[in-house]
Amino acid sequence: MGQRIPEDPAVHKDRSTDKLTVHRGLATWGEKLVPLDRFREAARQAGRQLSASERSRELESFTERRADPTPVEGPFSKIVVFGGVYSNHFALEALLEASHREGAEAIYCLGDLGGFGPKPDKVRPLLDEGRVLAIQGNYEQSLASGQEDCNCGYTDPRDNHFAEISYGYTDRNTSADFKRWMGTLPERRRVRLGARELLLVHGSPRRVNEFLFASTTPAAFLEVLLEQEGADGLLCTHTGLHWHRKLPSGRDAVNVGAIGRPANDGSTSVWYTVLEDYGPELSVAHRPLAYDHAGLAHEMRAEELPEEFVETITTGWWTTCLEILPAKERARSRF
Repeated sequence: MGQRIPEDPAVHKDRSTDKLTVHRGLATWGEKLVPLDRFREAARQAGRQLSASERSRELESFTERRADPTPVEGPFSKIVVFGGVYSNHFALEALLEASHREGAEAIYCLGDLGGFGPKPDKVRPLLDEGRVLAIQGNYEQSLASGQEDCNCGYTDPRDNHFAEISYGYTDRNTSADFKRWMGTLPERRRVRLGARELLLVHGSPRRVNEFLFASTTPAAFLEVLLEQEGADGLLCTHTGLHWHRKLPSGRDAVNVGAIGRPANDGSTSVWYTVLEDYGPELSVAHRPLAYDHAGLAHEMRAEELPEEFVETITTGWWTTCLEILPAKERARSRF
């Protein structure tokens, strides 16, 4: 009998992902799973029957540009954009140094300045020093308005347990002046990069805590959002996982990543994004960022933050906020 050849772990992992994401021909109807064809027929019977002209009018109304008084900043030829500081002042300081080396004309932060990490008040002086242009994330909205939770958008009890710990610590350790300043930040920005107008939001144009994951956000949906907003590109964060998609229309959708904690990839580095105008194309480069993660871990322990948070910083693997991940993103996780 011939010797058995070991299976490539990468192939096995791909197969595991396929098992998680393959469509089983079923649809959720209330609390039941029913055959997809049955669900489609019921939906067809319950829905409106529109003529071709009615469908055309409905589509035109749905994709009609929404009024947005947000001023357009720029024009620039090269910018750095990042999200999710999560009180990681060590990474923020490294980000400002990297932006200077990149030759960025402007630096944008897409929100969530606090949460997860220690000593949130150390973030504000660095933002001022770097002339960072920020918008509100769900953390800024909650802290500035005195809410009791972070409005992170989690649904799992374990995720919400750790979110409550994170928000409570940040709320108690953020100065009243910093909270007031957070409340003055815009909820969105528009930036001209070359000939393109980019819309900058935290979660999505629809909701500050909407999770736009790479595996579960269809291109058609992104096209509709950009059509409604009259923008050539969408920049967001909130998920903590960076990705870029060139859409069929030529527009771009980019999750710029987060610098507050690793991207659940087994590396202690965090991620930011450099965008540059290259004429017919928009250059989008996700950059890993090394920083003093050991110093951050020491400070987190000194502040008695959960060891689960510290483990993420020292290993690069998420130990919390995992349940919100779609199947493909979860399959790449260690836990």
